[in-house]
Amino acid sequence: MINSAIQQNFESIRSNKAFELFVVSVIIASALLVGVKTYELAPSSRSIILWLDLLITIIFVTEITIRFIGEPNKREFFRKGWNVFDTLVVTISLIPIDNSDLVLVARLVRVFRVLRMISIIPELRMLLASLLKALPQLGYVILLMFIIFYIYAAIGATLFEAINPVLWGDIAISMLTLFRVMTFEDWTDVMYETMAVYPLSWVFYLSFIFFTAFAFLNMVIGIVVNVMDAENEKMRQSQQPPSQEPTLQELQEQLQRLERMLEAQNRSESARSD
Repeated sequence: MINSAIQQNFESIRSNKAFELFVVSVIIASALLVGVKTYELAPSSRSIILWLDLLITIIFVTEITIRFIGEPNKREFFRKGWNVFDTLVVTISLIPIDNSDLVLVARLVRVFRVLRMISIIPELRMLLASLLKALPQLGYVILLMFIIFYIYAAIGATLFEAINPVLWGDIAISMLTLFRVMTFEDWTDVMYETMAVYPLSWVFYLSFIFFTAFAFLNMVIGIVVNVMDAENEKMRQSQQPPSQEPTLQELQEQLQRLERMLEAQNRSESARSD
């Protein structure tokens, strides 16, 4: 009974919004500390930052402990990927960052503390899950984009190599140049250079930009938005209480039972009349 009461108390703390906001604030403070450490600081300031880093580590350890104790089924805690990730990040953060061969690893792990924001905020988890689920569909879009890149790079290397070998010397360099055009990084300079020799080469650039920067970008956005809508619908359904209204299958089963009852009643009445 005592263990159950303790577990319920920690579970209520874990699910408390104020607790979640406090953890998010600590994660943000941890990220700011990582940024501050990149500047040249006075020894007194560095000492304060080290104490703050230690305090943040203690808070993270306490938070993981609260979440673990508040879990009704302790085995299920480490079956969730985000719980394993949080535990690893917090555990490796306990490595001393001074006078250690693992100083670089410890500092990098402190940078990854910011990713714990995803495990705390459900909306960020939903967004990441949507991106991962959209990857199979995005793979075909990326493949088609690569084909368009390859075709245009081959054309560009054939036509424009003599104009500027630095940008169009071979197909690999041409693909890099086309990536520059797609991202609108001084692409007009590239176009005007080739237009001096081929006045109609603007068709080459504008058609490429239409296919890549506009058409494919909209396709990617459409796929991600559709997956996010599906994930949002799943989240809303999981948060809603179960409906008391009967499902279609339950109604069909009830109709079948009524039909069997009517058939049995008709048989009994026909037997009596005989």
